Amino acid sequence: MSKAAKATLTASIVFCCASVFGVHYIQNEEKENLRAGVLRDDERRKKKEQQTLNMRELKEQQELHEALLKTQEVSKLPSSEPISEDD
Repeated sequence: MSKAAKATLTASIVFCCASVFGVHYIQNEEKENLRAGVLRDDERRKKKEQQTLNMRELKEQQELHEALLKTQEVSKLPSSEPISEDD
């Protein structure tokens, strides 16, 4: 076999192996990106469910607070200001 034929055969084999490796690498990267997207969607869905649950609980607490204010006498509503020592 001549040197040109050996060089051509070697180049063809190297190109073929590089192509197979490259395609395999790209497929793995795409699979990881898809998996990461599914995980992000799951996390987003869980956060939305938790937010809905929190809003429902807040509404229940507000309704309970209003009901208690109607049934109990309150001389002064609580404020967010710190209590001073002078009082």
